[in-house]
Order: sequence, then structure tokens, then C-alpha cells
Amino acid sequence: MKSIKPGRGPSMQGFIGSIATILFGMFWTFMTFSITKDSPIPGSQIFPFFGIVIIGIGIFQAVYHYKNATGKERMSIVDIVDENEEKDPLNARLRRNEGEKFCPYCGTMVQTSFQFCPSCGKSL
Repeated sequence: MKSIKPGRGPSMQGFIGSIATILFGMFWTFMTFSITKDSPIPGSQIFPFFGIVIIGIGIFQAVYHYKNATGKERMSIVDIVDENEEKDPLNARLRRNEGEKFCPYCGTMVQTSFQFCPSCGKSL
């Protein structure tokens, strides 16, 4: 059975994207504040707040992706390895026994001799 191999690529890309989001949020906040500071329209000063929200989301995502890229139990959906090379972290999380075999597509328990999943029909 194949399991998910820890990888850094997608998480580091997510971290870099989060930094870009933070920079965009800062740009948005400063630009909208400078545009709306003398606006005679009431309520137009709320637009810089959206930049602060974007910055907060970017910081949260940056921390998440950095921890995922550098952590011991990181997850990546890109790199796949054999079960004998590395244990599947989902087995521990879902309290599955090591001798059991599950369909990687739908999660149905299958016998080790099956070549196709009886539930979804995909190749194992």
C-alpha cells in the first residue's frame, strides 16, 4: 500500500505564497488608508480594515506552512512511497492496525489479496 511521503516542496511554496499575501495586505492597507483618509463619504475608512484581515490570514497560513515544511510529521500529497519505506501517519491518526489494508481513494477496508477496491472499483 502506498502512503504519503513527507515533502517540503508544496509547503514551502505555500509559505512563500503566504509571505506574498502578507505583502499584498500591507500594500492594500497603506494604499486604501492614503486614498480614504480625507474622503467625505462616511464609512469609506473601513477599506483599510480588509488589508489587516488579509495580513492576519497571511500570517496564520505562513505559520501553518512553515511548521508543515519543517516539522517531523509533515504531510505532502505529491510524494508517494511504499508502506515498507515509511509508515502512513493516517493509520495512527485513524487508529488503524498495520496489518489492515485500505483503499487509498475511498478508505474502504479491503483484503490484502484484492487488486481492485470492491467499493469504488479503482486499482489498488
